[in-house]
Amino acid sequence: MQTGVAQGSSTKRVPGPDDPLRIAYLTYRGKPHVGGQGVYTRHLTKALADLGHTVEVLSGQPYPILDERVPLVKLPSLDIYNDYFPMRMPGVWELKSWMDFAEVFSFMSGTFPEPLAFSLRAWDHLKHRTSEFDLVQDNQCLGYGLLGIERAGLPVLGTIHHPITMDRLIEMEHSDTTYQRITKARWYAFTKMQTRVAKRLTRIITVSQNSFDDICRTHGVSPTKLHVVPVGVDPELFAPNPGVERRPFQIISTASADVAMKGQRFLLEAVAKLRTEFPELRLVIIGKLKEGSAAQRTIEELGLWDAVEFVSGVTDERIVELYNESACAVVPSLYEGFSLPAIEAMSTGCPLVATTGGALPEVTGPDGETCFSVEPANADALAGGIRNALENPQRATAIGLAGRDRVINRWSWKNTALKTVEQYRALLQEVS
Repeated sequence: MQTGVAQGSSTKRVPGPDDPLRIAYLTYRGKPHVGGQGVYTRHLTKALADLGHTVEVLSGQPYPILDERVPLVKLPSLDIYNDYFPMRMPGVWELKSWMDFAEVFSFMSGTFPEPLAFSLRAWDHLKHRTSEFDLVQDNQCLGYGLLGIERAGLPVLGTIHHPITMDRLIEMEHSDTTYQRITKARWYAFTKMQTRVAKRLTRIITVSQNSFDDICRTHGVSPTKLHVVPVGVDPELFAPNPGVERRPFQIISTASADVAMKGQRFLLEAVAKLRTEFPELRLVIIGKLKEGSAAQRTIEELGLWDAVEFVSGVTDERIVELYNESACAVVPSLYEGFSLPAIEAMSTGCPLVATTGGALPEVTGPDGETCFSVEPANADALAGGIRNALENPQRATAIGLAGRDRVINRWSWKNTALKTVEQYRALLQEVS
């Protein structure tokens, strides 16, 4: 719903150490089922509400699905990167504010405009409501508007799941031509803004030690202001289902974005190799295939249309069912800051084949004990890991169950919320 804008009073509440907090939570996009931002937003804000805190989410499109206790303030972008007509040029009649013009001008310069534009819209909204909240949590936006929010009197806790500077590095390394490198450099120009903003925020949380190290190295953030708060999973929802029979030649993966970092090309190449040994092999990808994408081109080149199915717009319950139907789940990423799909798959008891890219070993555990670990950016290695799972179903089942034990003993959304609240209170103490 769209909440009203109220003028705040000049009196600022100072919450006590045990008082419930009033949190404005920012996410510039919140796709519900595919992509970590929407999943993190939905589950963290619900867990915060469970603890008795008041949370209001401000979001651009696509909007997240939220618990009924968590109101949504829609701050619509120009939706330039919608699923149906991506990279459309908005008409002049759509430009109704100076934030709209900022979004269009950023887009015309070749960079990704949403983090800047959303942060400006959030600042424009919150500057009138400073007395209604104790603090703001930003989810991966890191736009200049956050500095305006702080100047208006609201402390900001930054959240960086992983530094987008790593996406930029990997995309540049996998560019085939000079033109591609130039366009990628322009696209990722917004990461310079994120670096400047991250350096100026008082306190930032991230989700893994690997992300901690990369944020310090690529954003130049002082380690003294950075703190690790892992994400979670709902083990009661993402659980084994003995009534669902595994299909011995079905594997499953998640595609949150068509970028080199996610390693989808190597997974598709691995599937093509394995089809010579397992003609019945079938890959289910949770996500939507984009017209003209690299994934579509790779599927056409490898002749995999009869072996790959994309599933989108389904419920969490159906996703859990798909994990329980599959012989193994695959995370082929070249880099991950944490990987929600990995722990969701593991929580269901589905045997996991995952690369060692980024924080994945930190999350998935030892090879041969809680997962099948393989080298990133290597289709042969990925095919070998999947082959091990398919040819040794009893061993794979044992690894899947051990993977679930690892997840439920370490990660829950309640634990994430409790540790996040600790960071809220530390931030409030620092700025008081």
